[in-house]
Amino acid sequence: MRNLLAAALALCAMALPLPATAQTPPNVLIVGQIAEPKSLDPQAVTATNDFRILVNVYDGLVRFRKGTLEIEPALAKSWDISDDGTTYTFHLRDDVTFQDGTPFDAEAVKFTFDRMLKDDHPFHDTGPFPLAFFFSAVDSVTAEDAKTVVFKLKEPFAPFLSNLAYPTGLIVSPAAVKEYGQDFGRHPVGTGAFKFEGWDPNSKVVVSRNDDYWDGAPQMEAVVFRPIADANTRVAEMLSGGIDLMVEVPPDSLKQFRDDAAYQVYEQAGPHLWFLILNTKEGPFSDKRVRQAVNYAIDKKALTEDVLQGTATIADGPIPAAFEWANDGSVEPYPYDPEKAKELIRAAGAEGKTLTFYVPEGGSGMLDPVAMATAIQADLKKVGLDARIQTYEWNTYLANVNPGLEDKADMAEMAWMTNDPDTLPFLALRTDAMPDKGGFNSGYYSNPEVDRLLDEARRTTDQKKRGELYGQVQQIVHDDAPWAFIANWKQNAVSTAGVQGFELEPSFLLVLKDVTKG
Repeated sequence: MRNLLAAALALCAMALPLPATAQTPPNVLIVGQIAEPKSLDPQAVTATNDFRILVNVYDGLVRFRKGTLEIEPALAKSWDISDDGTTYTFHLRDDVTFQDGTPFDAEAVKFTFDRMLKDDHPFHDTGPFPLAFFFSAVDSVTAEDAKTVVFKLKEPFAPFLSNLAYPTGLIVSPAAVKEYGQDFGRHPVGTGAFKFEGWDPNSKVVVSRNDDYWDGAPQMEAVVFRPIADANTRVAEMLSGGIDLMVEVPPDSLKQFRDDAAYQVYEQAGPHLWFLILNTKEGPFSDKRVRQAVNYAIDKKALTEDVLQGTATIADGPIPAAFEWANDGSVEPYPYDPEKAKELIRAAGAEGKTLTFYVPEGGSGMLDPVAMATAIQADLKKVGLDARIQTYEWNTYLANVNPGLEDKADMAEMAWMTNDPDTLPFLALRTDAMPDKGGFNSGYYSNPEVDRLLDEARRTTDQKKRGELYGQVQQIVHDDAPWAFIANWKQNAVSTAGVQGFELEPSFLLVLKDVTKG
C-alpha cells in the first residue's frame, strides 16, 4: 500500500490540470471536492464539504442507514431510552480502537461531548464548536463503565439520535486531542474506515485503509480528496482522467456525462434549501414589504429550469419538501409577480435602493452561485432594486457571513443540507441563534411565536404533532420572509465507469467504505 500512497501523493501534488492521457493510481480513489476543508475536527466545522471527508475517518455512536435518514447502530451496538425521554443509555462495542491504537470506550465518548459542551473543559479551547447547538439539550454525559455511557437530557429532545448521527456527533480520540490541542483539526484521529495520512493545503487530503476497522476493512487502499473550487475545472479534471469521482456537477455538464458510457451519473433528491439571507436589522430589508417584494421579484422557475436546468425544484419555505411529514405542501411558493414586487417596494419607499449582495464562488450545496446571483440581480433591477454583487472564496465567504450581515451586506446567498426539519430553523431563525450568541441567524430575524413553536417541536416526540408545529413555522416564516426561498436541490455526482459500489446519500455525505475501482 505504501507504493500506492506514494503514487497518490505524487499525482495530486500537481497544481495544473492533468493531460488527457492521465490515469489515477489503481485502488486509490481520487475525489474532486468543491473547496478546501476548513478543519478535520468534526466538532469544529459546519460545511458538508468537510463532513464528506470526516465521515470516512470517524464514526458516531449511531449512523444513518445506507440510503436513508433512519438511525442504526454504529459505535453503540444498542441503546435504551427512559420512559420520560430524557435518559439515553448506550451500550458500546468492545472490538473498537482508535486509529492511534488507544481504546475506544465510554470515557472517549464523554470526552468528545464534554469538550464541545463544557466551557470549563480543559480542551474546550480547541474549538470553537459552532454546531454545539445540536446538543444543547444535553445536561450531562456519564461513563458508567468502560462500555456504557449515559446521556441525561434537560428535557425530551426529538432530534437527539438524528443529531448524534450527524458529523458533529462523531467521536474523536482523546489522546490525539491532548497531543495536538488546537492543531487537532490538522491531525485527525477517529475509529473510521479510513485513517488520516496527510493534508497538503489547497492540494489534497489523503486517507488510507484502516485494516482493523470494526465494520470490515474498506476495498480501496486510499482515498485522495482534492479541492477544486471551480466547477468547470472539476469537469475538465474528470474528462482528462485526473479524478475518479466528483460531486456537485454543473447542470451544463450533466448531459455530456450521461451520454458517455465512460461515466456514471448519480442523482437524488434530499433535504436541501438554497436561499437568500436578508438583513432584517437594518436597511431596506428591515421592512417586511421589501422582503416579500424580493420573493415576488425573483423568477424561481427560470432559475430552476434554465440556470439549474431541472436539477432543483422551487422552494416554498424554510422546511424542505423532502421532509414530507413536516411539510404537507399547504404553503405555496411565492409566485413570480414583478408588478406585486414593485407595488410593495413603492409602498415601502425603497425604489432605487442599492443593495450589497454577498455571493460565494462555490461551496457546499451552493449549486451555481455566481450564475444564480447574476440572474437574481437582473430580476431585482426590473423592480427598482440595484443589487451590487461581491464575490468571495468559500471559507472567506463563511467568515464574512456567519458573524452576521450588520454593517456589511443587505443580502447573501446560503444553502443548507439538513438531517431533520428542526436543524435549519433552530440554528438560523431563532432569536437565540443570533451570531453574537453562537448561532447562524445572520439576518437577525426574530419572531417570538416562531421561537415558541420551535422549542415545542423539539420537545415533542410524537411525529404527527411535530409535523403540525413545523407546518405553523413554515407559514409564519413564509409570510415574514426573512429569506428569499429559492430552490431545493437534487444532489448529483459523476464517476468513471470503473467506480462501483458508490451511492448518493440523502444526508449529502460521501460514504466510501464499500466503493471499488476497476
